[in-house]
Amino acid sequence: MRVLVLGGTAEARAVASRLLDRGDDVVSSLAGRVTSPALPVGDVRTGGFGGVEGLRDFVVTEGFSGVIDATHPFAAQISANAAAALAPLRQPLVRLARPGWEHHPLAAHFTWVADVAAARDVAGELGRRPFLTSGRQQLDTFAPWSDRYVLARVVDPPDWVVPATWEVLRARGPFTLDAELALLRSRDIDVLVTKDSGGPLTVAKLEAAHTLGLPVVVVRRPPEPVDVAVVETVDDAVSTLDALDAMGAIDDRARGVQA
Repeated sequence: MRVLVLGGTAEARAVASRLLDRGDDVVSSLAGRVTSPALPVGDVRTGGFGGVEGLRDFVVTEGFSGVIDATHPFAAQISANAAAALAPLRQPLVRLARPGWEHHPLAAHFTWVADVAAARDVAGELGRRPFLTSGRQQLDTFAPWSDRYVLARVVDPPDWVVPATWEVLRARGPFTLDAELALLRSRDIDVLVTKDSGGPLTVAKLEAAHTLGLPVVVVRRPPEPVDVAVVETVDDAVSTLDALDAMGAIDDRARGVQA
């Protein structure tokens, strides 16, 4: 098969490696928002497609057999574009989304909110020394917090001038429980703000905050596109892609007989 992997995550790198190992031709596409991304094996392209039509044209003209969308759980726009682009095509689309934290043993202790703005409002009532791990792109939502210490952890630096009271820590997971405990204690953090990114790489912060008795505010994930096969593991992504591709081949043969 020739497979397009919409990537930028650890799961995308893993699925690209799995497909290449079995002999598939794989192209991974990265949005280009991270300056020094961890690159997958195989061919890589960087940048957007030009919307739904551009992605559809790319899939067709490049001769892809199918697409695996393994983008970040909060990359809702590209997932929506992929669903719309592949809908009229024969090529199957599989959405690989790592398990979220809604089933984490501590989930009932978290305060769940709908978006980043709500997270700001709720966390502002719960503490005065927040730890922000909600990503760089909407970090300016917290700009009104210029009257307090804020620790913001990001991979790439913000593209705007943060308040003088903030500390921006550039780091990429995985993070250990001991390291997260030390960080929270050293900055006297009293509330954690994060998104439901899921997965094991950054889960230690949730456990560290709970250990220290700190409130945790979690932004819920956006809904996945409808009528798209959604799986949580690399194995399921590959097997589902194969199954959908086989179903498409059967349909093609049936149409040929009817014609």
